[in-house]
Amino acid sequence: MPEDLTLSLTDFIASSPFATAIITPDGKVLTCNQSLRELVKLKVPETGWQFSDIISESNRATVMDLVAKVANGHSDKKPLAEIMLSTDDPITVSLYVNKVPSQRHEIIIYIIDTTEQKNLEQRFTHSQKMQAVGQLAGGIAHDFNNLLTAMIGFCDLLLMRHPAGDQSFADIMQIKQNANRAANLVRQLLAFSRRQTLQPKMLDITDVLAELSNLVRRLIGENIELKMTHGRDLGMVKADQGQLEQVFINLAVNARDAMKGGGRLIIQTSHVTISDKNPISRDLVPPAEDEAITNGDYVLVEVIDTGTGMPRVLLQKIFEPFFSTKEVGSGTGLGLATVYGIIKQTGGYIYVQSKEGSGTTFSIFFKRYKAEEAAPVAEAPERQVSDDLTGKGTLLLVEDEAPVRMFAARALRNKGYTVLEADCGEMAIEVMDAQGAEVDLIITDVIMPGINGPTMIETVAPKFPRVKVIFISGYAEDVFVQNYGSEREFNFLPKPFTLKQLASKVKEVISGV
Repeated sequence: MPEDLTLSLTDFIASSPFATAIITPDGKVLTCNQSLRELVKLKVPETGWQFSDIISESNRATVMDLVAKVANGHSDKKPLAEIMLSTDDPITVSLYVNKVPSQRHEIIIYIIDTTEQKNLEQRFTHSQKMQAVGQLAGGIAHDFNNLLTAMIGFCDLLLMRHPAGDQSFADIMQIKQNANRAANLVRQLLAFSRRQTLQPKMLDITDVLAELSNLVRRLIGENIELKMTHGRDLGMVKADQGQLEQVFINLAVNARDAMKGGGRLIIQTSHVTISDKNPISRDLVPPAEDEAITNGDYVLVEVIDTGTGMPRVLLQKIFEPFFSTKEVGSGTGLGLATVYGIIKQTGGYIYVQSKEGSGTTFSIFFKRYKAEEAAPVAEAPERQVSDDLTGKGTLLLVEDEAPVRMFAARALRNKGYTVLEADCGEMAIEVMDAQGAEVDLIITDVIMPGINGPTMIETVAPKFPRVKVIFISGYAEDVFVQNYGSEREFNFLPKPFTLKQLASKVKEVISGV
């Protein structure tokens, strides 16, 4: 190769924005540019090392086979895609391998960093998968809630005939307690699929954590130190307090399991402003399907442990349902999926930072409200539920699940109500056409084959404007609010519900208490 051409090629390689190297057929690097050294963070001279050293062991043979083929005259314009480099941080590249246009056998390799593209593809695929799993989880939860409503309800009916002291009482209570445990798992599925019923209100995060501190201390044990520190001028957050507490309990339990030999759990709060000039740290890893945090004011809660930590490759997977780093049988794998679902439904963001042997940090960002924005809407006093749950009136019970309808009808008749039944929206309309003047209250499932509950109510409401309505559903309230209209007044009772909850809700609505 003429000297002037050699210089021009060297200059071209040096100035190229693409990582480029010229190697011999046996893999020895003759020259490489600054872009390649920066990509793989090499602290070596430009020449004299083996190109295969920067290729991961799993891809090394494939790359060197192609180099040998090109050296022997094979030409392939297609890149060698999804090659992993042997670097501290995982880097995915595409390699273009060609002969140097000369009489000699040198090979020129162009390296295109496709890590970000690959991550975006994986996140998009993962997002679609999680959406599908979420829809499936929500549907399963709805069906399970119907089953659990019937199980818990019939247990309540049995307990009326077999009170404490009866030889069957303990067995019935075992069934009911296990049904309630199943209901908790269903709530986790609904949290993951973001279809749970939330009752958000303005909260002072400091107060929430202060109330939880004693419970958290008992959960983590005496060999783990708990330290809570709170920032000033935090502002308020808008969230469901019960679900928010569940988030911190789950994170505390996970931290405890990562510190079996003892350690320190730190929960700290601060007020942060995210902007283009002050973005979140690059070390914080979002869940695979999460969107980037938007600019604005946030209340940041960090849950930090000094446990075993996790490799970076696992960080995006930990929010997947049924994924667990614990031993088989040690958990459901729903804990962090539930946390993620609650945070997202609340409108917040969660990130994680971890390194093996150095502990883990979960960073949760809640939208910050100023104290004046949060103050006050005077809350109505809590309604006192009377021990006497009997009542009078005619009810129309609309439920397509026969066991749920049977339990609810029996329970309400036992409380003194006259109960008309319908197994679908069409039958409910027929009953209302025939006996609507007698009906004081309609209790209807939301999702039913044919005409659903809200549509049925819209049909009969103009004829019977004074009739009151209670919607019951295994889905969350906000699943149908968008279609039914949040401006309309309605009552909602989520499944699974107990006999007492049903009777209390009916008495509250029908009497207008």
